[in-house]
Amino acid sequence: MLDADGIISEMETYCAQNTRPAFPVVIIKGDGVWVEDLEGNRYLDMFSSFSTLNFGHRHPKIIAAMERQLKEITLTSRAFYNDKLGPFSKHVCEISGFDMVLPMTTGTEAIETAIKLARKWGYRKKGVKQNMAEIIVCENNYHGASTTIAGFSSDPRISQDYGPFSSGFKKIPFNNAEALEEAIRANTVAFLVEPIQAESGIIVPKQGYLKEVRQICSRNDVLLILDEIQTGLGRTGRLFAFQHEGIVPDILVLGKALGGGILPTSAVLAPREIMSLYTHGTHGSTFGGNPLACAVADAALSVIAEEGLVENARQMGEYLMHQLGKMKTGKVRELRGKGLLLALEIKKTAGNVRPLCEKLLKLGVLVKAKGDQTIRLAPPLIISKEQLDWAIQGIEQVLES
Repeated sequence: MLDADGIISEMETYCAQNTRPAFPVVIIKGDGVWVEDLEGNRYLDMFSSFSTLNFGHRHPKIIAAMERQLKEITLTSRAFYNDKLGPFSKHVCEISGFDMVLPMTTGTEAIETAIKLARKWGYRKKGVKQNMAEIIVCENNYHGASTTIAGFSSDPRISQDYGPFSSGFKKIPFNNAEALEEAIRANTVAFLVEPIQAESGIIVPKQGYLKEVRQICSRNDVLLILDEIQTGLGRTGRLFAFQHEGIVPDILVLGKALGGGILPTSAVLAPREIMSLYTHGTHGSTFGGNPLACAVADAALSVIAEEGLVENARQMGEYLMHQLGKMKTGKVRELRGKGLLLALEIKKTAGNVRPLCEKLLKLGVLVKAKGDQTIRLAPPLIISKEQLDWAIQGIEQVLES
């Protein structure tokens, strides 16, 4: 068996280097909030694979649902009916308040699905001239990395060398409702936005921003599409981040945690009058809505309610924010976030955060750096106060060293 260096070398030789792991650590086991590397070192996972592991690693109820389904059938495609798509669809619609769902696989695929749906709505319902529909997005967004989405990214790593791109997108500043109002034209069909810009460093908009955005979209007959791929399913201390402001989007996009941390699953939700624009043959996904994914996602949704994960995310998030705010260090520029989606931004005078993340790794705390100054903190929603205390102790030790 290869050692860690051998495994890393093999991966870097044969696997495309479109992304590079932050640390030379080979994770081989996971259980709840803990992971273990090849040498048997344990780490508290404060990253959760970009908020995908809301339930922790290998949650027993979700694993059991998957094992049951593996013994029955895993894929029918949408060419035939299966007995798991209906129950999952009903479940996710009931908890979200939408009429219909279109299950997909990845978050990127779901965003593409929402874009197509909004454009179709613009032509069929709003009366926009064919091929003239425009969607407004925000600067510094992250909605995926397909060719269409890359075209309206602010990150050159995602967009450079991949053009020509699809037209029909306009970028405005995030957290600026006035900019949205000014950008809307007669051919604007939708505004696509994240309630919190997670990949830009956990950028939380001012209170009331989403409510104002909702009013502007309604007033101008523009669909509000919320990308809750990272913020949804309890991460921010509410089941969906839009609930913090008491609004409802026209189209909701879910992913990541929907697959229970086991397999890729995503979904687009909308009212019947919008979703019914998708008719036979107008959109598809070979693996979308497969019985294995539906069984896992249905179990994941049940776990959220049965184990009170939304409330735990709220309570533990408030506790984590409070405890970090008490640290007697002059290195922190800002603490921000909601629920268990937090950012610890370090002053530039304190240097790059990567050495801090490396020190935390040696203490057994697994975190992710975002850029040069920000440490991202997003543990599984099952985390306890005692486990957080252990992580906080490590963070405080590293910042004071």
